Amino acid sequence: MNTQHPKVDAFIEDQTIWKAELSSLRSIILECGLVEDYKWKVPCYTYGKSNVVLIHGFKDYCAIAFFKGVLLKDEENVLIHQTENVQSGRQIRFKNIQQIKDLITTIKAYIFEAIEVEKAGLKVEMKKVQDFDISLELTQKMESDKDFAIAFEKLTPGRKKAYYLFFNGAKQAATRISRIEKYTDRIMRGIGLNDCVCGLSKRMPNCDGSHKILK
Repeated sequence: MNTQHPKVDAFIEDQTIWKAELSSLRSIILECGLVEDYKWKVPCYTYGKSNVVLIHGFKDYCAIAFFKGVLLKDEENVLIHQTENVQSGRQIRFKNIQQIKDLITTIKAYIFEAIEVEKAGLKVEMKKVQDFDISLELTQKMESDKDFAIAFEKLTPGRKKAYYLFFNGAKQAATRISRIEKYTDRIMRGIGLNDCVCGLSKRMPNCDGSHKILK
């Protein structure tokens, strides 16, 4: 039996809504031979050096998320594509312990399939930055402000992608314009959407996240 990670013990113990459900999912996953870890403040399960699944809870449901879920056959039609911006991951969601019990066989089958994906070395073909749509408002901003256009082009691919998704996520043109104007200074300084003012992502180990986020 795989060793249970102490941080996952604490994580599940601290749950107020989904304790039984997450505990059940944990047991099912460990029975499939994956190694338990704790990443991004949630239980994560790996095969070799690859992340395979993680479990987490939300307000209305808890879920097991497959990192390369898009590559699974999903013969039972249970995988959920969270948002159009998520390219690789897929979830199976649960609202109570009985739903998990009813799907134990399916959950294990999907986990074993996900392990085979890793064994085969399969990769998800991710969209490149140039494949993302650029909103009309962002295009107009670049055409009217050459300094802004130069600064935007100097951003790393990851930072460009984050801005594309954030600006395109607004349904109204007025909101897209407002977002672009609000983050113009940040872009001019080469700072990403979710970066600290030091320019380093809060997720990076050399940034302690104590800096005030520039709004």
